[in-house]
Amino acid sequence: MKVKQIMTEKKQFLDLLLLADEQEDMIDRYLERGEMFALYDNDLKAICVVTQEHDSVYELKNIATYEEYQGQGYGKQLIEYIFKYYKDKCKTMIVGTGDSPLTVPFYERCGFTISHRIKNFFTDNYDHPIYECGVQLVDMIYLKKHF
Repeated sequence: MKVKQIMTEKKQFLDLLLLADEQEDMIDRYLERGEMFALYDNDLKAICVVTQEHDSVYELKNIATYEEYQGQGYGKQLIEYIFKYYKDKCKTMIVGTGDSPLTVPFYERCGFTISHRIKNFFTDNYDHPIYECGVQLVDMIYLKKHF
């Protein structure tokens, strides 16, 4: 297993990025200013984008694993790599996600704790309703991990 930092042509991974963030113009808001990492296990399994939000605060903006590889630990391994990569310059890592019974517990298992909520984020910022596990995403749930 290998993690590679992607420095150029980040849009070539758009198909995978869209699994975690369904609207391309929302991805465009952070893709170029973020650092992108790809996890390979023979072939590409997962990808993530991390942005610097403040001096020692970084945000995991997008993390996605191809559907056929989900549930096999690739996302968790990529997050563990990110924690190690940023440990000397990051005091707090944050991540925003929908209030989903799938993603919130995943981030909690990775060491994040719930921080706050942004009401109506998905209904105010996306041009279509977004559903996960049969639940419409309305609020953005932010989680954090302190180093």
